[in-house]
Amino acid sequence: MTTTFGDGVLFFPVTPFDDRDRVDEALLARLVADGLRHGAGGVFAACGTGEFHALSAEEHRTAVRASVAAAGGAVPVVAGTGGPLGHALACARGAAEAGADALLVLPPYLVSGTQEGLVRYVEAIAAASGLPVIAYHRANAAFTVDGVRRLLQVPGLIGIKDGVGDTALMQAFVLAAKAAGRDDVLFFNGLLTAEMSQAAYSAIGVPRYSSAVFAMAPEIATAFRTALESGDDAARTRLLDGFYGPLVRLRDETPGFAVSLIKAGLRLGGAAVGPVRPPLTDPTDEQEKRLAALLEAGRALVAAGR
Repeated sequence: MTTTFGDGVLFFPVTPFDDRDRVDEALLARLVADGLRHGAGGVFAACGTGEFHALSAEEHRTAVRASVAAAGGAVPVVAGTGGPLGHALACARGAAEAGADALLVLPPYLVSGTQEGLVRYVEAIAAASGLPVIAYHRANAAFTVDGVRRLLQVPGLIGIKDGVGDTALMQAFVLAAKAAGRDDVLFFNGLLTAEMSQAAYSAIGVPRYSSAVFAMAPEIATAFRTALESGDDAARTRLLDGFYGPLVRLRDETPGFAVSLIKAGLRLGGAAVGPVRPPLTDPTDEQEKRLAALLEAGRALVAAGR
């Protein structure tokens, strides 16, 4: 197992369902392999984009197993876990058995706890699996600076992913890690459509980010990352104005579209990934047409910049 991520985009594949609403292992393996061909730096299986919230523990293990087999050790495979503690522990153990390299710990179910309680939640999951863990700072699992100082003491903690969007607070987390001598801890921008905010995160020492767009249009996501890393502000701005900004406006029309649009984009490309599961809903025909136009525009921008 490895937790050394590559330089490419962090890839969050969808979980495809067949016409009997089962996890389609073969198609998932093809999606992961395609992501690797486009240079993914890591595979985050059965996480938010992969509809972790809608998977049973057995389905979760199936999705992780298929992803691990497809990755073949080329990059780390990080499995999602979280929600009710019992379910989180079962998924963590299943992910370890399926060969995952690490876990992304999503927030607990509904209840809000103290900072000490949140740290203990992460500790319990890490201990159950023996796998390294990345804590997801968001929603009812939002950490304070003091909480992060305590979190940095958790055996096996290798990263913190931000879903809150407070860059000043994230900067404080980065500085807390440095002060604790934890330069090994990785920090990730995990905001929805993270490309919109990544320039700001890079400036505070958070170079890694999750990209749901990579799952449906890897050429667009890769072109954006190349522009960002090379300092090509003109190319980055063209993609933000012509693709990412309009995509965010479409995404914000309906709750859950951060996932639903990605599956729709894959279906538009011919991948039979199936619908999203409740409580998420799929785009209307009109919204799907607009998504298709956006993808066409984004790909045209990439082609024009070559």
